[in-house]
Amino acid sequence: MFEVSVTGWFSAAHQLRLPGGELEPLHGHNWRVTVTCAGPTLDDMGVLLDFTRLKPRLVEILATMHDRHLNDLPAFAARNPSAENVAVVIAEALCEGYPGRAFVRCVEVEESPGCVARYFVDAPRS
Repeated sequence: MFEVSVTGWFSAAHQLRLPGGELEPLHGHNWRVTVTCAGPTLDDMGVLLDFTRLKPRLVEILATMHDRHLNDLPAFAARNPSAENVAVVIAEALCEGYPGRAFVRCVEVEESPGCVARYFVDAPRS
């Protein structure tokens, strides 16, 4: 199995919804996102996935969150904008219309230095 990863960044604010329904204080982060794709075979050039296709797609997705209040985005209307759910939203967006030999294996989101959440995507079944 081969893996390739790309990393991107965005700045955004959020407020987690607490169990009683209230919101924690509004605060922001400089989020670091690393996407890892995996696959069993390489193409004729000897690569799993062209970085020049994966990186721009990640940048495009992160741009929809950059300088935003995550709670206001449709993706977080029904889910808390936690680091874990940010990873899920990014994985779902990456998986849409991204066919080929490779699949999204993991999305890692660091909201603050040393505070990391990872979402592992199940490998597609043949």
